[in-house]
Amino acid sequence: MPLVTISILQGKSPEYIKAIADGVNSAVIESMGFPDDDRYQVIHQLDPMCLQLQTRDEDRVMMHLVMRAGRTNKAKQAFYRKVVENLSQNPGINPANVLITITENHDVDWSFRDGVAQFVV
Repeated sequence: MPLVTISILQGKSPEYIKAIADGVNSAVIESMGFPDDDRYQVIHQLDPMCLQLQTRDEDRVMMHLVMRAGRTNKAKQAFYRKVVENLSQNPGINPANVLITITENHDVDWSFRDGVAQFVV
């Protein structure tokens, strides 16, 4: 259950946004073993000048995952590959135009509700 912040170019259709959200979510589940119902995503639509990825000016996506530490390097690498595969298929984003970063934290760093750190016993 990572918290995923996804930045895309503004003006995209609901279908495009759903394809991005679903493609990222299915990659998380398939490659890193998160439960099917653990979906925490924030999607920002930005002006092209506010979403800069070196010199790339085509359609592009940047995402940042915050998650509990413990996933292997192989799982993360599988996630990267699966995300670009999914987004290449639908909605058709060039894999070279997908930037992914992951930040890991600890059990005490999460509260899902009620002001309680649910992972801390």
